Amino acid sequence: MLKDHAKIIHAIAVSGEVIGRKKLQKMIYIAKKMNFPFQERFQFHFYGPYSEELTLRVEELCNMGFLNEVKEKKGGYCQYRYTLTEAGEEFLGVNSIEMPSLRDCLADINTQSARFLELVSTMLFFDDLPAEEVVEKVQTLKKSQRFTEEEIENAFKYIDSLRGMSRH
Repeated sequence: MLKDHAKIIHAIAVSGEVIGRKKLQKMIYIAKKMNFPFQERFQFHFYGPYSEELTLRVEELCNMGFLNEVKEKKGGYCQYRYTLTEAGEEFLGVNSIEMPSLRDCLADINTQSARFLELVSTMLFFDDLPAEEVVEKVQTLKKSQRFTEEEIENAFKYIDSLRGMSRH
């Protein structure tokens, strides 16, 4: 159990800071799809792939004092910021995680917008389908987002670049 918690702590540690619960969900999901050994199960939800297990693990890690969660009011909504605490660093020191290329992968993913990550993770959720069907799924399930052809094309390119990055 704690090994899976340590992987989440490690992911946030190598990211420096993650702003937004949705973004954290997408980062872990995309990393999992890039064959990093995250164990959380995801199902398709309103904003794309979502893991109740990940939500509970993050909550537990905050309660244990390993992660710092700061709630900020942003206009009409609340945003959450996640960083590692000193206790979290100590925990990682004792429970080291070996995922060498995760830092580069997550650092890159963390620079992307939550909107773009929602698109990328949705496309990855259906990556067993041919590309045309993936596009149809996005246009149907994410109709309200109005993703453009250019955004979808950029997402396909981005997925290819991540796959290249995670092989090293």
